[in-house]
Amino acid sequence: MHIHILGIAGTFMGGIAAIAKAAGFRVTGSDLNVYPPMSTQLTALGVEFVQGYGADQLDLKPDIVVVGNALSRGSPVIEAMLDRGMPYTSGPLWLAEQVLKDRHVLAVAGTHGKTTTSSMLTWILEHAGLRPGFLIGGVPTNFESTARLGSSPYFVIEADEYDTAFFDKRAKFVHYRPRTVILNNLEYDHADIYPDVASIRRQFNQLLRTVPSVGRLIVNGDDAELATTLAMGCWTPCETFGAHAAGDWTARDDAGASAQFLVQLHGKVVAEVKWELLGKHNVTNALAAIAAAAHVGVSPERAAQALGEFRGVKRRMEIRGVVGGVTIYDDFAHHPTAIETTLRGLRARVGNARIIAVVEPRSNTMKLGVHRDLLAASLALADRAWFLDAPDLGWNLPAALAPLGERVGFAATVDALVQRLADESHPGDQVLVMSNGGFGGLHDKLLAALRARGAGAVTARGAGAVAAQGAT
Repeated sequence: MHIHILGIAGTFMGGIAAIAKAAGFRVTGSDLNVYPPMSTQLTALGVEFVQGYGADQLDLKPDIVVVGNALSRGSPVIEAMLDRGMPYTSGPLWLAEQVLKDRHVLAVAGTHGKTTTSSMLTWILEHAGLRPGFLIGGVPTNFESTARLGSSPYFVIEADEYDTAFFDKRAKFVHYRPRTVILNNLEYDHADIYPDVASIRRQFNQLLRTVPSVGRLIVNGDDAELATTLAMGCWTPCETFGAHAAGDWTARDDAGASAQFLVQLHGKVVAEVKWELLGKHNVTNALAAIAAAAHVGVSPERAAQALGEFRGVKRRMEIRGVVGGVTIYDDFAHHPTAIETTLRGLRARVGNARIIAVVEPRSNTMKLGVHRDLLAASLALADRAWFLDAPDLGWNLPAALAPLGERVGFAATVDALVQRLADESHPGDQVLVMSNGGFGGLHDKLLAALRARGAGAVTARGAGAVAAQGAT
């Protein structure tokens, strides 16, 4: 069977391409921009793809077109697909019907932490020998891929609340029919499709309606919005996790550094985690993953052992390089809560070292200005903040960040921002770059600029030494 995927370069749809190829389907696809690493990954899989959404790609005559949610009416390929009466479906529905229907699905939902928690859970199951399939919205470094068909009854999926397709405005996760569900948190996001937090809450309640009574809900007991969601209807046994003493799964961190903590179930210590990750948010993510793994028979002790070997997720506090004593991090944070949480974790690791936060306000929600009044406060733990002030942002970024005073700076282009960062960075500085996109290659450009600065300093010192020798 031949499937043609529209929007194939996205993480989710690219994951579907990998799974479909492993399942024996012929896979082709298209996207507006297909470039590394996704172009490399697709080529390695043997997937044919084209640039753009022209109607002529349908001359490939696929058996079905799988439509990504980036496509809308008016796109030439969509209009041609409808005019020709071709069979089509969404990515989530294709996955549900072709892959998930006979699996025990473990879904990880929530505004924040989905990718990291999904990666933790997948690695725990892998470490326990369960060989799960998975589809994650990032690259867990223990696997080096975003998706795998898997060879066991278990399948872990990052359950996104974004809409499904232009013809199906339900959240993607309502299609997955999970038996184990983690609910990490619930905040207002995706302002381009949801008018308020209540509309997102309704989608989460729809997810709860699909979980069987023999399933399990693993819920952040500290989140008030999730408590409200559960009050709307819950038909599945529920366990809670979090910092609250009344939670089922809690952590005891006597050292306070999150690098080593005790896992408690109903107040009794059941495991100990020693790992490389930082931040209390990751301790909470770990509790959720341990609880979900326990539902499919993995002991907390085995789960804790696996987490000791967990290497994190790319673009989640990923160190991209250290030049001249300046450390450059890459992080996916793009919501004020995520920015604040990431900064808190970094501050716990680096102590009094200077943190320079660099933010690209790129997400649809950020561009709409929904969270602009929260942005300045989210950067409280940064010593310095820099923003890309793109002309198409649509609202006054400097005005929103005025409370930061002289701690904040702005640049109109990535190259200008790189130059300013290179000029003011000093040995020991921690430069935390946050964006849900590629940020115009800022990380590599900044590393190159720092290397050039170092080479220039060495050259200048060498010239000075020669001059001094000539003067003696």
